[in-house]
Formats: sequence, structure tokens, C-alpha cells
Amino acid sequence: MSKYYLNYLEELESEAIYVFREVYAQFQNPVILFSGGKDSIVLTHLAKKAFWPAKIPFALMHVDTGHNFPETIAFRDRLIKDLGVQLIVGSVQESIDQGRVAEEKGKNATRNALQTTTLLDAIEYHKVDCAMGGGRRDEEKARAKERFFSHRDDFGQWDPKNQRPELWHLYNGKHFEGEHFRAFPISNWTEMDVWSYIKKENIEIPSLYFAHEREVIWRNGSWIPKSEFLILDEREEIVTKKIRFRTLGDITITGGIESDADTLEKIVEEVSAMRQTERGNRADDKRSETAMEDRKRQGYF
Repeated sequence: MSKYYLNYLEELESEAIYVFREVYAQFQNPVILFSGGKDSIVLTHLAKKAFWPAKIPFALMHVDTGHNFPETIAFRDRLIKDLGVQLIVGSVQESIDQGRVAEEKGKNATRNALQTTTLLDAIEYHKVDCAMGGGRRDEEKARAKERFFSHRDDFGQWDPKNQRPELWHLYNGKHFEGEHFRAFPISNWTEMDVWSYIKKENIEIPSLYFAHEREVIWRNGSWIPKSEFLILDEREEIVTKKIRFRTLGDITITGGIESDADTLEKIVEEVSAMRQTERGNRADDKRSETAMEDRKRQGYF
């Protein structure tokens, strides 16, 4: 009698697909949180495989800060067209215009924290009962505490001390009206797993992840790209460097690394030798030791 064994990437893929199908079975109106970064792209690819040959049965929700990389928005729009799925966009600029949030000032200002209000408003308006994200436990200590199904109260807040057990891969999605869940199908993946899977599946990703020439400044220990939103002080100088980005966020806070990795093979090789987490180049995470957990308690991704 022959036996069939899955390798570790196939096991991770199978686990993620199982979570997707559990979400579909337990919730009425789930969405995929889509940022245009590699994790949300892999998430969308896995959802496509989970329900093939049918279309992805979820809308994609993007919280648009207005400070995105142009390449990210172009990639998002092209992917939505190819998949033929609905795109829901929550606008941080609209939240600012409506007085829901106040924009930060100064050279280190960011709209990252403002996304929380926009996201929660979009979830409430569209009656979303589960929002699936590409968070992984290896990224940051606050994310390491997450379950696959993460309960949020009627204020959208997360209580890390009151999470539900998930014994034997049994997920409890029961909730009261006004509450919702976040689900994280690739929780057990690492950055290396993500890149290995992208390479294996030949998944298209934005050009920002590959080494390229770009005008940047050195700030907070990483290369911040030049943009219309960048406020320089007199000591900062714009230079041209060959860089790539390990993670994508707002153009104002996403730091690049000097690199020659311009192919998937080179990226996998480079990541295997990294000793700093990929979020180590995100300026918003450096504001305090508990920056990510504080945002998550307020309803962040």
C-alpha cells in the first residue's frame, strides 16, 4: 500500500486552505484584507486554490491611506481585474475629511495608525463578520499571540488574554451581533516560507520587492524612498541606491535595504541569510516597544 506524504510547503498550503474553507462555512460575509504586499498576495492565491474552479467567494478589502506606492495600487487594480472579484476600498483621506481622525504633522508623520478607524468603519458599513489577513506569527511579538480565528468585540478591539482555544484544529467563530473576527490562514508561515512558496508557485508580485535603482534618504536605520509626502530636514540628502523592500506599507514609513536580489532565486538566498526581521525596516514599529500591540488592541489588522 503506497503512502502519500506532503512536504512542509504543501502542509502549510493545506492548513491555510482548511482555514479558508472554515471561514467560508462559519461566516456570512467574510473579506480578504488586501494591501498589495506579498503576504496578502499569497493569501489571495491560496483562496483561489481553495475554491477552484469557482471564483474566490470573498471580496477583497483595501484600506487606502493615500500614501501608497504607485506600483502597489497599479498591481492591486490589475489583480482585481484578472480575478474578477469585488474590491472594497476604505479611504483614510475620507476619514480625515470627515473629522473621524486627525492627521499627524512633522517629518515623521504617518497615516498608519489612522487606518484603524477607516478599517473598523468599513467593516461596520459593509457588515463584515470576518476579515482575513496575512499576519504571520514570526513577524512581531504581538502577532505571535494570535490564534487562527481572532475574536474582536463590538468596538473592534482585541483582547490577547481572552482568546479562544483551538484544540484539534477546531475553530469557534460564534459571535454576538456587532462583533467580528479576524482570521489568519498563514499564521504558521515564516518569511522564508512565503518566498519559497512564491517561487514554487511562480506568483506575480510588485516590482518593489526586487532590487532596483531608487532615490532614497537614510532615516531611522533604513533607506526611505523619495516621494511627494517626504519632508526633509537640512541634514538629509537624497541619493540613488540599488534597493529592494522586504515588506510594503506606506511609502513614508517603508524602509528599503541595499540589495542585488533582482530574481526570486536571489531573494530566497538573501532571506535565508537575514538576521533581522522584515518589519525591522518599518519606521512605525519603532515608535515604542509595544507599538504593534497597542494598535492591535485598538482594532488594527
